[in-house]
Amino acid sequence: MTHAEVGMQVSHRRYVPYSHAHYAGNLVDGAYSLAAFGDVATELCIIADGDEGLFASYSDVQFLAPVRAGDCIVITARVVRVGTRSREIDFEVRVVARGNPSRGESAADVLDPPIVATTARGVVVVPPAP
Repeated sequence: MTHAEVGMQVSHRRYVPYSHAHYAGNLVDGAYSLAAFGDVATELCIIADGDEGLFASYSDVQFLAPVRAGDCIVITARVVRVGTRSREIDFEVRVVARGNPSRGESAADVLDPPIVATTARGVVVVPPAP
């Protein structure tokens, strides 16, 4: 176990399954990104503090571009402030690949540059250090 430090970062990569499509155009709901933020924050807290931590709040959530079923995304959490028990974290979802049905049913393209789809700031709390 290390101690939380400003600049610590964790990223997850995942494929967005078609079973999560919620709206026309295979869009997934914004809650998908928020759930992904929770997952990456949990790993960050485990690495930094040896505990899963608990979310206290989100602020400045921005849905900048759609996330679609068939996307490959990278979810990143980066510590921006360390308190006694709180950790303020910046979050980002980037779409790094997207299905391209115009080329074929299973065709997909790597996006260069990736699309920043969702950003947020959150605060997690962890138990006091022993």
